Amino acid sequence: MPIAADLYYYFLHESQDNFVKRPPLIFIHGAGGSYISWPAQIRRLEGERIFALDLPGHGQSEGAGRHSVDEYAEDVIAFMKALKIRAAVLVGISMGSAIALSIALKYPKKVLGLGLLGSGAKLRVAPPVLEWAANPNTFESAVDMVNENCFSEGAPQGLLALSKKQMMEIRPPVFHGDLLACNEFDVVGQLEKMDLPALIICGADDKMTPVKFSELLKSRIANSQLHVIEHAGHMVMLEQPDRIAELLKEFVDNLPQRVRKTKKPRIAAPAQQPEPPLEESS
Repeated sequence: MPIAADLYYYFLHESQDNFVKRPPLIFIHGAGGSYISWPAQIRRLEGERIFALDLPGHGQSEGAGRHSVDEYAEDVIAFMKALKIRAAVLVGISMGSAIALSIALKYPKKVLGLGLLGSGAKLRVAPPVLEWAANPNTFESAVDMVNENCFSEGAPQGLLALSKKQMMEIRPPVFHGDLLACNEFDVVGQLEKMDLPALIICGADDKMTPVKFSELLKSRIANSQLHVIEHAGHMVMLEQPDRIAELLKEFVDNLPQRVRKTKKPRIAAPAQQPEPPLEESS
């Protein structure tokens, strides 16, 4: 995987002709995740330019992680500057959606559109989870509580097991920092300032950020659309990857046409990178 601004990332572009015609898509994972939080159906959207990041301290990116959404937002902006990406469609899940919202509010010219999955204008974390995540002796209990609430009742047990395996691989201080960042996030009073196209997606069985959170986003963001996905929980893109890929493709296809002179990344990456062994992890 290539690296830019100290962040490892998965990179895909299948067509040189579309390099400038199609907007770049930057995928931002959630707390305790990595770029493989995005399944292959989404990472490999046909004809698109995909950048799926590992945030600091996650996946293959080094660092200690951050304790605020704003700090992570600055990491993504630094990444865009390093690759001379003037503007992009930002797609985030949970904490990743909070990062996308923060960038859109602070740097609106950097954003062509938003994909907000399992999102909310504020993301409070249950006190026991914060407490257990801070202690290495109870870290697994925190992971279990988060993981069990990330999926619908009908989710395959193998998917839950793979999800837990990935979360257990992150260092406890990094995961705890992510949870602190989520708990401090609150942009409820700023949403009406936003005038960017937004695709809001929520699993009908989401226990972490229930549908009412997405409904609030839809009511406050003028240029937005909401899709509630049946048979899916918080990690909606893992339970219904084909449907989410379809919605993202339609959203990008219908974005207002803007002149995009985004330069090619400085780091040459292969058009097709090997897929990791974990395809179903959160």
